[in-house]
Amino acid sequence: MNEFSSESLKNIVFNNEKIIISEDAKKRITDCFDFLRKYSSNKIIYGINTGFGPMAQYRVDDGYLIQLQYNIIRSHSTGAGNQLPDIYVRAAMVARLGTFLQARSGVHIELLNLLVEFINRGIYPFVPEHGSVGASGDLVQLAHIALALIGEGRVHYKGEWRETADVMKETGLQPLKIHIREGLSVTNGTSVMSGIGFVNMLYSKRLLDLTILASVWINEITQAYDDGFSEELNRTKRHTGQLAVAARMREIAKDSRLLQKRENKLYANIDKDKLIFEHKVQSYYSLRCVPQILGAVWDEIANAETVIVNEFNSACDNPIVDPVSHNVLHGGNFHGDYVSFEMDKLKIAVTKQTMLIERQLNYLCHDRINNILPPFLNLGTLGLNYGLQAAQFTATSTTAECQTLSFPNYVHSIPNNNDNQDIVSMGTNSALIAKTVIENAFQVLSIQFMALSQATDCLKIDEKLSSQTREMYREIRKIFPVVIDDRTHYQEIENITEFLKKI
Repeated sequence: MNEFSSESLKNIVFNNEKIIISEDAKKRITDCFDFLRKYSSNKIIYGINTGFGPMAQYRVDDGYLIQLQYNIIRSHSTGAGNQLPDIYVRAAMVARLGTFLQARSGVHIELLNLLVEFINRGIYPFVPEHGSVGASGDLVQLAHIALALIGEGRVHYKGEWRETADVMKETGLQPLKIHIREGLSVTNGTSVMSGIGFVNMLYSKRLLDLTILASVWINEITQAYDDGFSEELNRTKRHTGQLAVAARMREIAKDSRLLQKRENKLYANIDKDKLIFEHKVQSYYSLRCVPQILGAVWDEIANAETVIVNEFNSACDNPIVDPVSHNVLHGGNFHGDYVSFEMDKLKIAVTKQTMLIERQLNYLCHDRINNILPPFLNLGTLGLNYGLQAAQFTATSTTAECQTLSFPNYVHSIPNNNDNQDIVSMGTNSALIAKTVIENAFQVLSIQFMALSQATDCLKIDEKLSSQTREMYREIRKIFPVVIDDRTHYQEIENITEFLKKI
């Protein structure tokens, strides 16, 4: 393996596909290491024989160069907050490997081999959520990964938290040996925010496809006209996402027996004496404007995918070791602005999508708006039973939290590190907030699928649904049986959420 694609990353991160480093990549990495070893013998190079950050003005005696690399790992293992779940840690380790595969870090091949062993064996270091300002990348969280690589700290292995040293002994792995600058190279870069960002992007893709399906389903329930997602209408705008969403809606709806053709109902055999139309001539925006709303979300997810995959395949280290030009270049490739900006845009897109879901849910629950369903989809005794009334509270409050969290974090730079880091990306915070927004969106969508299923039973139309919406109806009903008498729903919401998140 020399480079990652979005599909290969998905297979590695979510499907536990094993990583094998190609012989060509190993040679390039070894050549880069050999160049740095010779080049650095009589030069002052940041992080090899100087201190770190503002301490770079202090030269480190040759007798302490190895200790210097251990010091950055141990001193920066200062994270706080909740443990980052395994899937995000796995993605972060893959992102770090992606940087080293560029052969611009000057690290020994042993580092890559050990990192691959951790990934392939499912050994996940303890990584707290809080600690990164997103420049010099994710120093604190990456230090926790580095801590495990040197055989210290704790790891999550086979469902248990254990001392790293014990797991390494059990698996026959040896702690990382420092050669020149491995300590700095592991800790310096955008890999944690990129790892979280990649998982966020994939979950967002899943959310979007489910939301498109839900949007077709609600149009079926209301027996809406299908021209809102017709090719003829949508091709008059030139946005890629809008065209893609409309095409996906048509594909889902192709065998539905509920959607109506405007030319059959309103353009032929018109009763000129009829002054009021019982069936809506045009649906509410949350039903009719789905391609326009979700098309923008589609385009943003596509852009996020490009940025994140590029970051996985970039050298986000500092300094950059370039054997080709015979130079060591000092700069800021650790700066996480690309990821931070994209995560803010992604969370805004997901929030708008969540708002659409919540409005569709309100339409189903509001009998005076839809005019075809009982209040709150209540199949019990009105007044005695409550249907999905309280579940709507949860959806509304969760959507409101998404709206609050959607304020851009990218512009929240706070100088630190004795003002050495005087403008930072806050990229990991951006990715973590986006992660929360995405989790919220799945919860709101779960309640929407409960409502769609309940509405389908209220109207007894399951056999007329399209094959794809009918299949989803049946899957949801396995988790969430029809509601007549009141019961608790919190576990059902959690179970549906987990079902919807499967990639």
